[in-house]
Amino acid sequence: MCEQCTRRQFLGTGVAASGLMFAGAAWSHAWVSDSPPKPQRKSRISVIFTGPPGPEDRGWNADPKQLEAMKARLAQVEKDLGNVELLIGEANNAEQTAALLKQAGPATPVLAVNLHCFALTRMVQPILDGNHPLVVFSLPASGHDWMYPHRWQRQGHPVTLLPSSDYNELERAIRLLRVIPMMQQTRILLFPPAKGTAPAQSPEEVKKRLGADVVAVDEKTFSDLIAAADDKEVQAETARWTGEAKQIIEPTQEDIAKAARVSVALQNLMKLQQAQGLAIGTCMGWLPKGFPCLGFARLRDCGIPAACEGDMDSLLTMLLFQYAIDRPGFQGNATFDTSCNALWTAHCTAPLKMDGQDGKPAPYLLRGHSEVHGSGCVPEVQYRVGETITRTKLVNLDTILVSTGKIIEVPEKSVRACRTQIVTEVRDAAKMAANWSSVLETEDAMTLLHRVVVYGDHMDSIRHLARLMNLNVLEEG
Repeated sequence: MCEQCTRRQFLGTGVAASGLMFAGAAWSHAWVSDSPPKPQRKSRISVIFTGPPGPEDRGWNADPKQLEAMKARLAQVEKDLGNVELLIGEANNAEQTAALLKQAGPATPVLAVNLHCFALTRMVQPILDGNHPLVVFSLPASGHDWMYPHRWQRQGHPVTLLPSSDYNELERAIRLLRVIPMMQQTRILLFPPAKGTAPAQSPEEVKKRLGADVVAVDEKTFSDLIAAADDKEVQAETARWTGEAKQIIEPTQEDIAKAARVSVALQNLMKLQQAQGLAIGTCMGWLPKGFPCLGFARLRDCGIPAACEGDMDSLLTMLLFQYAIDRPGFQGNATFDTSCNALWTAHCTAPLKMDGQDGKPAPYLLRGHSEVHGSGCVPEVQYRVGETITRTKLVNLDTILVSTGKIIEVPEKSVRACRTQIVTEVRDAAKMAANWSSVLETEDAMTLLHRVVVYGDHMDSIRHLARLMNLNVLEEG
């Protein structure tokens, strides 16, 4: 709780409740009033076709029909994604590559498509020298150049390879490459204190490693937004949550209305500040004004990650996945059941649209928060049994913890732990429990406990993204 904190204690200019000393230089200039927001621009990506296409019936090369098909697919990707700008060119040597990179700008990510045997190796050096994140797309029999990208990556360059006949992999390449410029334009709002690993709590380190800005918001600023929330919007939000719920169990109408008002205020805050992420370090102290859990769910459904308990590691993880696959994350606590080789994930805030903004919302109950005697109003979301999931977290800004599983059980009504729950079958629950968070040098329970769950098996994409961002990957279990 932080309801009776002094302003100095709350801002974290001294020692925070968690024992963390905030970096004073960052926080003294980090208030939203001192940091005017900037809208995100389209993420620029340089697409370079290497070498000329060759004959259709012979040689180690792509042919003209394949080239046109790839250009058409890339044009569709640019249109469908809407937030990328593709600069498309051709290079047969290092000089032509350097000219294209000069046009694109420093550190612009690159998609290189090999069309002829050894064309890539003749033109690639300026990309490597400039430390440009690089995805190489290589059709079968388009040359022998596929052997080299992983060699360059092992030498320390941010490079990965997609050797495939599937033109849809071009979209995956663009999605992965856009993560980097999108993170560099990201504005994160934080209600201190921040939690998580030490690097993730540091605005300077987040800026240095990922390019994102972390700015603080004080309670008064947000309290004013709550008071100013339009009554008609609050009534509409209340009606939507109550009308679409399968059942309302503990919350009173007042509880729902207070949570709905906070939800409207949070949406207004993010619009006003043109921010792409939110972390609230004082969640449990918000009950008198209304719990933020409905608002968190609504933000995540709209493509804006929001993290409970100030967990910056989980927030940054959700941002990576939102940018790469356009899907929200379910941040939750873990607990094991080795009798059935299962891992539970549970929390009192969860997105409804795990398939993305255009997906169908999951059914939910409206419940009181389980850890404060059933007070307040939170969603109990009932996710799909049988769904494959990826469970992950970026820690220390340099390592991705990851595992996969399958949802085997979702309660009709939770009776213990946090409200939204999934039980997932995993590869080796006993091994996973024994090694849980073993790479983290902290005793903080929330930092050790939390993981982010997303629908689908994204293990391969995580490995590709890690190569592009110079991250380590540790598979749990």
